[in-house]
Amino acid sequence: MSIEGAEGDTDAGAEPPGRHRRRAGASPQGRPAAEYSEQAGGRKSRGGGRRRRPSFWKELPLLIVVALLLTFLIQTFVAKVYVIPSGSMETTLHGCDGCNNDRVLVDKISFRFTDPAPGDVVVFRGPDSWNSEITVQQPSNLLVRGLQQLGSLVGLAPPDEKDFVKRVIAVAGQTVQCCDSRGRLLVDGQPLNEPYVYFLPGTGTKQDVFGPITVPPGQLWMMGDSRNNSADSRAPNHGPVPVTNVIGKARLIVLPFARFGWISAVDPHSTAVGMAPAGAGLPGGSSAPLALGLLGTLPFAFGRRRLQKRDAELSEFLPLPTSSLRKNR
Repeated sequence: MSIEGAEGDTDAGAEPPGRHRRRAGASPQGRPAAEYSEQAGGRKSRGGGRRRRPSFWKELPLLIVVALLLTFLIQTFVAKVYVIPSGSMETTLHGCDGCNNDRVLVDKISFRFTDPAPGDVVVFRGPDSWNSEITVQQPSNLLVRGLQQLGSLVGLAPPDEKDFVKRVIAVAGQTVQCCDSRGRLLVDGQPLNEPYVYFLPGTGTKQDVFGPITVPPGQLWMMGDSRNNSADSRAPNHGPVPVTNVIGKARLIVLPFARFGWISAVDPHSTAVGMAPAGAGLPGGSSAPLALGLLGTLPFAFGRRRLQKRDAELSEFLPLPTSSLRKNR
């Protein structure tokens, strides 16, 4: 075969690989496959491509509904913020005219397992015979009224005028009366130590005389810390409050931030002035400190035991000292 014939065969035959080879998907006329997709009008399978996520503004109404639902459930069954609009609990809780009304967090779970005790600050629904200490004027504008009701859910507006906050003084079966020769309340004939009591300037420290009154079963005797500025169980047509009316225990002052802190539940029946009774606030009474001390020693006991076990394991593999070997011979 001549050189000329070989070259002619090369020109007439297949193209050299890698130079003008037709690409995969190219048309016989040399047009790229992308042109076919354009001619087809961009038709694509419905199942192909990434699905677009819904925009934030479409999800926002659902988020608001969920937030409101969670807020309602939490404040109905767990805890709720209440406004203190009256000065009946001064100075434990501020609520007088010209003051920043305190917002308190009320625990609704504790009293599902235990009963209110003397010294607890509680929020309760006033019985029908109780007169309100405040007057909440309903706005005439429906929009403003709706916003006010919404704000009351989170403690930003005045609560129901029939909700009260007081301190438990006596429980069912106890007899309460006022007062002894030193102006102190008596429960079952014993004077109470009440460091939380406050008297408005100019009103004196003498309390209204009443009793003796025995608290009926299932009820509580309530009184305000501002002793001469509180419409409580002493007031005419008031009397004891059913335990079932108790909403919860006031635990924490959340607003204003300057007064943020826990609300103390001082037991007025304690014998030591300014001190809580032995074991108060701890489960198990006076045995609680001992139990806590024993629990505190457990980590040290376990740590020492692990060290002893590790030393015993090492002694099995390490050679004995020379002195020990001489004794064993």
